[in-house]
Amino acid sequence: MSGIVKLYRKLLELPLSLLVKNNPIPHNPIEELALNTAQPVVYVLPYTSQTDLVIFRKNCLSVGLPDPFENNEIDGVSLPRFVFLDEGRRFFKSKGAKQETIKIFNKYLELHRTLTELDVQLIPGSVLWGRSPGHESKSGLPNLRLLNGIQKTAAAIWFGRDTFVRFSQAVSLRYMVNEHGFDKKIANKLARVAKIHFSKQRISATGPRLPNRQAMFNKLLQLPTILEAIEDEAKNKKISKEKAEKEAYKILDEIAANVSYEGLRVADRFLRWLWNKLYQGIDVQNADRVRKLALDGHEIVYVPCHRSHIDYLLLSYVLYHQGLVTPHIAAGINLNFWPVGAMFRRGGAFFIRRTFKGNRLYSTIFREYLAELFHRGYSVEYFIEGGRSRTGRLLAPKTGMMSMTLQALQQRQTRPISVVPVYVGYEHVLEVDTYAKELRGAAKEKENAGLVLRVIKKLRNLGKGYVNFGEPIVLSNYLNQHFPEWKEESDEDRPQWFSRAVDSVSNQVMININKAAAVNAMNLTGTALLSSRQRALSREQLLEQLASYQQFLQNVPYSADMIVPTDTPEAMLEHVLSLDRVGVLVEKDNFGEIVRLERNSAVLMTYYRNNIQHFLVLPSLVASVVLHYEAIQKDLVLDAVSKIYPFLQGELFLHFPQEELVARVEKIIAELSRQGMIKYNENLLSINKAQVRTLQLWSAGVREILQRYYITVSILQKEPTIPRATLEKESQSVAQRLSVLHGINAPEFFDKAVFSAFIAGLKTSGYFDDEGVVDMQKLGNIADILEHMISSEIGLTIKSAVEKGEE
Repeated sequence: MSGIVKLYRKLLELPLSLLVKNNPIPHNPIEELALNTAQPVVYVLPYTSQTDLVIFRKNCLSVGLPDPFENNEIDGVSLPRFVFLDEGRRFFKSKGAKQETIKIFNKYLELHRTLTELDVQLIPGSVLWGRSPGHESKSGLPNLRLLNGIQKTAAAIWFGRDTFVRFSQAVSLRYMVNEHGFDKKIANKLARVAKIHFSKQRISATGPRLPNRQAMFNKLLQLPTILEAIEDEAKNKKISKEKAEKEAYKILDEIAANVSYEGLRVADRFLRWLWNKLYQGIDVQNADRVRKLALDGHEIVYVPCHRSHIDYLLLSYVLYHQGLVTPHIAAGINLNFWPVGAMFRRGGAFFIRRTFKGNRLYSTIFREYLAELFHRGYSVEYFIEGGRSRTGRLLAPKTGMMSMTLQALQQRQTRPISVVPVYVGYEHVLEVDTYAKELRGAAKEKENAGLVLRVIKKLRNLGKGYVNFGEPIVLSNYLNQHFPEWKEESDEDRPQWFSRAVDSVSNQVMININKAAAVNAMNLTGTALLSSRQRALSREQLLEQLASYQQFLQNVPYSADMIVPTDTPEAMLEHVLSLDRVGVLVEKDNFGEIVRLERNSAVLMTYYRNNIQHFLVLPSLVASVVLHYEAIQKDLVLDAVSKIYPFLQGELFLHFPQEELVARVEKIIAELSRQGMIKYNENLLSINKAQVRTLQLWSAGVREILQRYYITVSILQKEPTIPRATLEKESQSVAQRLSVLHGINAPEFFDKAVFSAFIAGLKTSGYFDDEGVVDMQKLGNIADILEHMISSEIGLTIKSAVEKGEE
């Protein structure tokens, strides 16, 4: 390499270090891409650019990757550690010419012929100067183009904070040699594959060009389905066609996003400040799953759980910093208020009314707009629960948007559609105080600018946030496996399989979200304290319980996607105590420290406990069976769990199929035995009195659920012919009475929806025949199990309330 090129690079280092921020994607490529740094690496950059190379090197060093400027020394041969694929635009000629790159590839391949242990890794890397995809209405290439020197200078000044360095999955030269031999054509093939990869990578980072909003409107308003809906609107409302067309335009203008790349850049600055003020870090997991889908050309639909209004902002921010296109987001029309409505719209929000019922024109326009987004290749995000969860649990899915997604797949969609479930969680949710008030009966406050300002004033230390991308569902593959008839042509708008498929996919999304949930210090501490009837534990007992939970989740993980804290129980407790407004207090007496929840904070803490209840409910059920029977045969434990499990599975979106339940329960028993909570001799399980308090705290995790089930079963036993609506109402009334008399502060305890889900589960599990008549023997079997696992005091209250309800 000439001295002048070295000097040029040296001169570039200082200004670029000041102007351009390190933004590697992924943030930890060695771990996330499973790179083997013990073997030589070769960086492949798309085109010759000394500016890009200097920035690329700076990012390599920041993440612990080998220095690109140093050569690889292999068996006495010195070869460059980087190559350029194309010449590009440059002032200085270098080893970036394509033929030189092919020669270097061939030299590396030749070394693999003689050195059998050698496995050089080719790591594609590129520098993304800004992320603007350009506009349909404007000519020219987007900002991710081959920039000349002057353009690079301007880009460094303008896009320096928005320059990203993208590392991709390494290609093993040993694999290439083993698969294709030592033919010299392999080097050319590697170069061609790399060029295709970089082209796909640019599209995955920017997405398609931003639409000309007016042109899109004109196209949509000429679609036959919308024209037909306009005619029906004019006829049904007895108005002129022109007036109906104006109404259609008004609806479309109300719905449609107006994405601005500059708006996204401004939002990125604000959100970076916001997260630094709110949280002690955002833990992002499994983003590489989504990057792979984007590179493979999939249309991506993000379906996160909904805990807070800032979910919209957090997910877009995370995607932007993971090198992915920010999605168009289905936002509630209640968020379309001044001034944030316009800001959200520029950030990709399109607005949706709470109900489409009775408004064919609106539903048709919305469906066609969503289909157009899919058709144009824009990623989309919607919240399948419909609204924010006030209890911390997943809500039953609202299937309207999923139905439209499947319709788009059926109609004119050419790219594969993949649904990506996303778990979004927080150690402290901004609106949790408001949720508690609403659950006590307060009216929901309408969103407005004043409310936003009041929330911002409360910004403080809220712990960590979590974004975990769950297992994607490739819709065509899912339908091929479960509903193969979906490809058959049908004259029906909604074939018989369609509704079942929508429900099935929606349920699978919820299951995959729960599989990706994050366990943190807050929800573990809340779970332990709420398991004590007095909402208080000695410090030693609390730490012991935290350790028990943590060991269980590590040794018998619920799923491969879950996040489990690695901090010690002591560190977790200190972290919770350091957070603002969590209501966890430490008191001292003559015997030591007591950690307790403030009375008003108990309801708030159930929110965080419920975030992870699905992880712990099955071991809690096993613990409860053993605790209340004191000594019981394993076969009877398995029988009791198998009878109750279907209801837990439906209520909490558990992912274990019935056929895997026995194996799962046996692992749970083994871990409870290992921790010394139970004794396991041959086929007999019994309590270990030395660890009975820990077992009691474990069993409390399912206590309130079993009480609810027993309420409904008791009412059914007394009145087998009771109508379903009346059964739900009476169950709710008894639960409310029980919560007052026994101080049960869980807001979901008397939620009508959970009783509705349980009653539906009874029907699905065969407790009613086709005529709706109760199978009293089967009902009696589960009643006996439930009666054994609730306290006599609670049982008497339920029986008394049921008797009074009959009078």
